[in-house]
Amino acid sequence: MPIILAGNLVSVTRSESVEAEPKLTPRGAATRQRIIEAAANLMYVKGVGSTSLDEVRAASGTSKSQLYNNFADKEELVRAVVQFRAEEIIQREHAALERLRSFNGLVRWRDALVQRNALQKGAYGCVLGALAGEVSDQDEVARMALAETFDEWERLIEAGLRRMQDSRTLTPDADPRTLAIGLMAALQGGYLLAQTAHDIAPMEVALDMALDHVRMFLSA
Repeated sequence: MPIILAGNLVSVTRSESVEAEPKLTPRGAATRQRIIEAAANLMYVKGVGSTSLDEVRAASGTSKSQLYNNFADKEELVRAVVQFRAEEIIQREHAALERLRSFNGLVRWRDALVQRNALQKGAYGCVLGALAGEVSDQDEVARMALAETFDEWERLIEAGLRRMQDSRTLTPDADPRTLAIGLMAALQGGYLLAQTAHDIAPMEVALDMALDHVRMFLSA
């Protein structure tokens, strides 16, 4: 379904590409959500391929009939996890970036991401990146939903950079869209290297180099 952020309707194709949730009673909706959250946590730590439906059922405290009443198969559950993670990330990043209008604000955004990843010593990477690495070649519907989410995330960064440009913090020759893509690429690459090393240092370096590039366009 479309996401409501700060009173605005954000239209996303995720609502069209991921199966619509069935009409449920409040109790049924709570059960469905519990299954999705349990699956999301398991898939983040173990990976999509290594997470079985039996493990999801055990982690969510649901019966086999409850699981299959909500999800016909694992593919359908994975798509629901993608939608859940997408909405979670976009809501978090909207809150972090909606007032971005200074370079110091960009640094604070960087610091928050690094500190959050440091809690796990970078071991598991980005929840969206982890999903993308496993499902993009297997499920076109899930791939498109993830691609749209990354694009939406980039546009939140871009909007902040445009506000910086409007307030003359960034020079007129800066390209907010290109800078936003560069920051996202540095972030995702940093997540991956930190995950491999179990050390957030590569993530810090990648983001700092991207921020140094943005700094080149700051007004004197």
